[in-house]
Amino acid sequence: MSRKGKVLVAMSGGIDSTVTALMLHDEGYEVVGITMKTWDYATAGPTKKETGCCNLDSFNDARMAAVQHGFPHFVLDIREEFGGFVIENFVDEYLAGRTPNPCVMCNTHIKWRALLKRADALDCEFIATGHYGNINHNIENDRYYISRGIDELKDQSYVLWGLQQDLLKRTMLPLGNYRKPQIRQMAIDYGYPELAKKNESYEICFVPDNDYRGFLKRKVNGLEEKVAGGFFVDKNGMIIGKHKGYPFYTIGQRKGLDIAFGKPVYVTSINPDSNTVVLGDESDLEQNEMIVGKLNMMKYDTITPRMEAVTKIRYKDKGSLSNIYPVNNTISVRFYENAKSIAPGQSAVFYEGDDVIGGGIIQKGQLVAG
Repeated sequence: MSRKGKVLVAMSGGIDSTVTALMLHDEGYEVVGITMKTWDYATAGPTKKETGCCNLDSFNDARMAAVQHGFPHFVLDIREEFGGFVIENFVDEYLAGRTPNPCVMCNTHIKWRALLKRADALDCEFIATGHYGNINHNIENDRYYISRGIDELKDQSYVLWGLQQDLLKRTMLPLGNYRKPQIRQMAIDYGYPELAKKNESYEICFVPDNDYRGFLKRKVNGLEEKVAGGFFVDKNGMIIGKHKGYPFYTIGQRKGLDIAFGKPVYVTSINPDSNTVVLGDESDLEQNEMIVGKLNMMKYDTITPRMEAVTKIRYKDKGSLSNIYPVNNTISVRFYENAKSIAPGQSAVFYEGDDVIGGGIIQKGQLVAG
């Protein structure tokens, strides 16, 4: 029996999760490794490229590390749950004219729940992942919350906003106080120099060629025919050209519009009901207010009106100072300075310093005078 307890570690076969497992093993935890199979690449279309955390080589790398260090390893097939929620949500959101974030949905609704269920079955007290972030506990209100990792370039707190209290209470994020170069050196020290050189994938696991338009076409029979014949319009509703179908465009997109105006133009909004895509200048992307729904609160169970927060609207966003207001079951966000390319369907995450107050899904953005 371990002196520190038993922990189920999600091992993708990549450097971060492998080092996480080996660190915890060295620290005296009884480690059990688990690799989750979320997607069947045989159904991914014509590409033979396998990237990310779900290919056979990654499974073998995870298993080998576990065997070499003397702890058990399992493969958990969650393709049915993953496809039934994450992929359906991905397709539905694009068909609704929104831009989804499948990694957030997967973490929030599938991976952590699957981990916790298997942890209970294996009598594991904790679950651990290789995400860069920290978990803190406020004793006064008995709330668990995510804080940024110290590596600003690798911090993943943005994609973890959806984790609920019962999940956070049992989660460990050992890499939160390390920087990526330190983790690469640890991999070398553990005897995995090739792992330290392994390229990281930033693609969606079920879109290995990074072509989400092709994926939508393969998933929805006759999609191209259904959405063909739509129009680009300007902000006044004047028709300025034809497009290939509204699901194939995203807010803020400039390249790949196949239309020339002699100046840069951007997708500023999408209307699925009329199959129109609005184009405008870069300044037309600026908005100063948005509504966020499907909330999950972390640091506090409620917020006070006009609470000040730094709000991030995309993963690589540095965040913008704002006031947040509770409105029924949503939050109204009012930015001090205009934010650019607010995309319905993406995540909005609210920070107090380095701490995640909570987050949700952007419902709409708007420009309010005054």
